[in-house]
Amino acid sequence: MTAIEQFLEMVKNSNNIVFFGGAGVSTESGIPDFRSVDGLYNQQYDYPPETILSHTFYRKNTKEFYRFYRNKMICLDVEPNITHIKLAQLEAAGKCKAVVTQNIDGLHQKAGSKNVLELHGSTLRNYCENCGEFYSAEDILKGEEVPKCSKCGGGVKPDVVLYEEGLDSKTLQDSIYYISHADLLIVGGTSLSVYPAAGLIDYYKENKLVLINKSATPMDKKADLLIQEGLGTVFSQIEI
Repeated sequence: MTAIEQFLEMVKNSNNIVFFGGAGVSTESGIPDFRSVDGLYNQQYDYPPETILSHTFYRKNTKEFYRFYRNKMICLDVEPNITHIKLAQLEAAGKCKAVVTQNIDGLHQKAGSKNVLELHGSTLRNYCENCGEFYSAEDILKGEEVPKCSKCGGGVKPDVVLYEEGLDSKTLQDSIYYISHADLLIVGGTSLSVYPAAGLIDYYKENKLVLINKSATPMDKKADLLIQEGLGTVFSQIEI
């Protein structure tokens, strides 16, 4: 039995699946990841993306932050791929209980998933830091260089977790709950190098940890089943 056949059998026989994913989930929708050869980290900017996407840079160079953010982080014309779609179908069938994602693109929800725990927030939500007024991604795209609240004039900040910022405690606790109660944990499209998110898989204590990633990760030895293939190749074979 091949690794993918083993995986399909696990999915078939599990009713408490949790999926934990990273940037590799969305690359097949055309969104570049951070660390691949053609990812954001290897494109040329005045500053490295990790610098621009930091809390300090946001405060000190807000105009430059928004120039990068509009150009590279908001992807409204992108559609979910087969992995997003199959996960939504697994949830609708009562098999997938939660999707824990490091992505900020909203594609899991666009595909139909309801219980999505966004560890790093979402580009689809933006709030005035003064009065809390909500602004959509469309508002940010069509707005001025540094968006200001139309109600109070306060600064508008994306609801994304920047470098140097902590994760939302409730999202973190909910993620721990679902991962620790899963019978099958599927980890896909993540280098498992960004903490504290990568440490979440330590809460899984069962023996069906499936790791799907094209390249090696620091957690490969922990996996009960390792599949070094693209997610689309694997998920397209799931029958629901």
